[in-house]
Amino acid sequence: MGATAAGKTALALEIIKKFPCEIISVDSALIYKGLDIGTAKPTAEELEKAPHFLVDIVEPSESYSAWEFRRDALRLMDEITRRGNIPLLVGGTMLYFNALEYGMDDLPQSDEKVRQALVDQLNADGLEVLYEQLQKIDEVSAQKIKATDKQRILRALEVFQLTGKPLSSLQTQKKEPTLKYNVLKLILAPEDRTLLHQRISLRYELMLEQGFVNEVKALKSRDDLSLDKPSMRCVGYRQVWEYLQGDYDFALMVEKACAATRQLAKRQVTWLRKQQNAQWFDSDHINTDGLLNNIEEYLTKFKN
Repeated sequence: MGATAAGKTALALEIIKKFPCEIISVDSALIYKGLDIGTAKPTAEELEKAPHFLVDIVEPSESYSAWEFRRDALRLMDEITRRGNIPLLVGGTMLYFNALEYGMDDLPQSDEKVRQALVDQLNADGLEVLYEQLQKIDEVSAQKIKATDKQRILRALEVFQLTGKPLSSLQTQKKEPTLKYNVLKLILAPEDRTLLHQRISLRYELMLEQGFVNEVKALKSRDDLSLDKPSMRCVGYRQVWEYLQGDYDFALMVEKACAATRQLAKRQVTWLRKQQNAQWFDSDHINTDGLLNNIEEYLTKFKN
């Protein structure tokens, strides 16, 4: 696991050359069909060399929850180990990693009608009104959720409408790992934030050269997609969409997209620093041989 643009895919390809691993993607953007360039999805050549599970599994008009990821990942891990291979989980969606390791609170699945009614209210009354509602019904959650965090506010209100209970009352305060597997956590993250920011900018330039704007233009032309869809909240896609609808010029689009990606990387690194019993590797000065040796020592320990 690691920050965006840290080189996780390239490292995973090196790992599977030496060990009998099968890759499970832990990325909430790679699940979507048609979101290829802006998600830095592994190329067709890379996928041929190393098939990735949980890539291109849903349409961008559909939703896919952390609960569904956990269900699918556990099934795949069981199938892979039954084949005598090792599940290699690769990605940067920390919500997915957390759901897999610690399980999920007993929360209702999203309800399309309830969610749409809340979105309609949002469009009519504004986010401030919805946040005030949340403060009245669930003060604990309101203290944790920023007044500008539209998605989390909508989800908290949705849970209350579906269950009649505050979201905070349904969330487990202290969680213990639930996985039945021995887990080796490898974290790929930068020691030098400046270098990561440079890598983010260069990668975004490459995406634009590869036709990212045209990719979003094709998505925007679909009748079943809008900025309210989870797929269009993937980093970079919203900014291009808003550029295409004339909200700002090309230069500002690039600036906003890179800034959003830097913020994502910052949140990822913050989460990664809280991980216990994990091995850290500097993504800008990775010692691949040393990392592979660490994996081999870990596997040998459990074989013996």
